[in-house]
Amino acid sequence: MVNMRVTWEEKELIESIRNYCKSFPDGYPQLLEFAQDLFDRLTDMPK
Repeated sequence: MVNMRVTWEEKELIESIRNYCKSFPDGYPQLLEFAQDLFDRLTDMPK
C-alpha cells in the first residue's frame, strides 16, 4: 500500500479503472468510456 496525495479527478480515474476491472468478463462499456474520458481530460496538454 502506498499513501499518495491525488486530485479528485485522479481518484475518480483510479476508481473507474478498478470498477471496470471488477466488471470483467461481464463488462460495462460505459465504465471503460468514462475512464478513457477522464484520462483524456487529465492528459490534455496545451497546444
